[in-house]
Amino acid sequence: MHTPSAHEITQLLRAWSGGDAQALESLTPLVYQELHRTARRYMAKERPDHTLQTTALIDEVYLRLVDCASVSWQDRAHFFAVCARLMRRILMDFARSRLYLKRGGGATQISFDESLHVSPDPSTDVLALDEALRRLAELDQRKSQVVELRFFGGLSVGETSEVLKVSEETVKRDWRLAKLWLLRELSEEASDGR
Repeated sequence: MHTPSAHEITQLLRAWSGGDAQALESLTPLVYQELHRTARRYMAKERPDHTLQTTALIDEVYLRLVDCASVSWQDRAHFFAVCARLMRRILMDFARSRLYLKRGGGATQISFDESLHVSPDPSTDVLALDEALRRLAELDQRKSQVVELRFFGGLSVGETSEVLKVSEETVKRDWRLAKLWLLRELSEEASDGR
């Protein structure tokens, strides 16, 4: 199978931004494998019984991308960064709706025997991470973007620096500091029982 070059993908993205619908059809098979790998990474971090499948996540990204046809794509890295952000949002929305339903979703509350043990829900951890990332973004938007691109998007240091238009050393430093900040925040959150 033909491995597309970054230049080839960038040309198709720019043609698509320019209104060429055929460019999207040509682009889709070229980026599918990488999107699938990214989606698999996301799904590997989810609980084992997650009802959203990798392919469904990719399909949802494609549906949202079609609505983004007016985006002025810079290059391949920009495209995959946007896809990573979309995947994160989709999974956060899914976790929130699941949590809403888990807590009754507006239904009449019925008490049950407290001795029935319910295992902790990993989607709550994803929501805690999302909330911590929002707090980090309020303090330092770039560090939050570095985490999103590296952790969620699976972008390399080089690709992240390309997307953010900063040096690789800046990305490495932001990555280290953001991981420490998030670890502290999530540890405090767990000990506070937030």
